[in-house]
Amino acid sequence: MNKQKFIDKFIRAFFILVFLKMLGLTAQLFHQSFWSVLGTLGIFLIVAVIILLVIISLKDKEKGDRNSGRRGSSGGSFYLENSLFDRIRSKYEELAEKYIADGDYKKAAKVYMNLLQDNYRAAKTLENGGLYNEAAVIYLKRLNNKSDAAICYEKAKQYRKAIDLYKELEQKEKVGDLYKEMNDIKNAHIYYRMVADDFVENSQMVKASLVYRKKMEMPEEAQKVLLKGWQENKDTFNCLNNYFANIFDHKKLETEIQALYNETPSDKKLIYLEAMKYEFKKNSSLQLVTRNIAYEIISEKVETHSEIVNELKYFNPDDPLILKDISRYKTGRNKMFRN
Repeated sequence: MNKQKFIDKFIRAFFILVFLKMLGLTAQLFHQSFWSVLGTLGIFLIVAVIILLVIISLKDKEKGDRNSGRRGSSGGSFYLENSLFDRIRSKYEELAEKYIADGDYKKAAKVYMNLLQDNYRAAKTLENGGLYNEAAVIYLKRLNNKSDAAICYEKAKQYRKAIDLYKELEQKEKVGDLYKEMNDIKNAHIYYRMVADDFVENSQMVKASLVYRKKMEMPEEAQKVLLKGWQENKDTFNCLNNYFANIFDHKKLETEIQALYNETPSDKKLIYLEAMKYEFKKNSSLQLVTRNIAYEIISEKVETHSEIVNELKYFNPDDPLILKDISRYKTGRNKMFRN
């Protein structure tokens, strides 16, 4: 009895909703285009038919249960309600998937948003279908998801809208990228400098230099940042290594290696020695200056860092006697350097 009452009530409510929906669609004709209203009507009719078929199926099942003499328990009505709504939801899912398969992403999104109450899937469906503006509106208005909305506006080339959102999200590099995309170099550089300054403040000098070099195309400024990092002991080795790596003229690099070494304080010479190992392998024209600097550092530090003699092998890769010399020095039987 409870099952039958529920189905009858549901049918009455269903037809009332159909009537009200038809009135609403008629009213929409006065302020929306005919084809827009027709599209909405099409979706509504399909959904109405699906619900009607589910109800008919349940009524037939109920009649069969009564004819076979089975009586519903007190929980039967609850089970029936769940079964009904699960079936309807399943039909909605199938309908949305069909629209997606047909490439009708707008209708699929309407099913997700209006019938399944799933705004995220509605937005994602529109985004996957290339309807970026529509997706952005749902992300922003219904989900308050500024990040995904900004991404969609960017894909839609609505750069101003994307920039406004990225500013709110404090994604300065993205703001700079989009200004650059708009050929607004002045504003792009303002935001890129903010990014570089943030990196410098956090002692991330190499990252700051990359902003100047890659984003702003200012290699001289990039070198200044790396040199500053080396001088102020902020990621010293990486700053020095990258500073040398960005000098492509070997003659100029040779001069810079010697000049910078002459200014290097004693407490940073071991780091300089590590950098020389990289530069020694880079080009044969650099081997003389890097080897001489290495010898100076090793001879200066050997009294307090006896293990430093092992570094000699990096600067004499073709000398078969160097390992023996190192071994003799370490055992104290001979001098390290031969005349």
